[in-house]
Amino acid sequence: MKDIEFSRDQKDRMVSKIKTYFSAELQHDIGGFEAEFLIDFFARELGPCFYNRGLFDAQQVFNEKVEEAGYVIQELEQTEG
Repeated sequence: MKDIEFSRDQKDRMVSKIKTYFSAELQHDIGGFEAEFLIDFFARELGPCFYNRGLFDAQQVFNEKVEEAGYVIQELEQTEG
């Protein structure tokens, strides 16, 4: 898997959320630079876990839809004779 990358706008929004979380929940101020390091750490170390879970969930939905399509095709089949 290639590295997870974010646009500047996405990263800025994430930095803001991390700073807000640290302030509200941990009563600790964190700078933008530190928040970016956290984002990079989470993306590198935890990102694959979330990515793989997303793939698993997508595969489940895909399999369900394929199964539904199989039923629809069976309903469309013509009876012989």
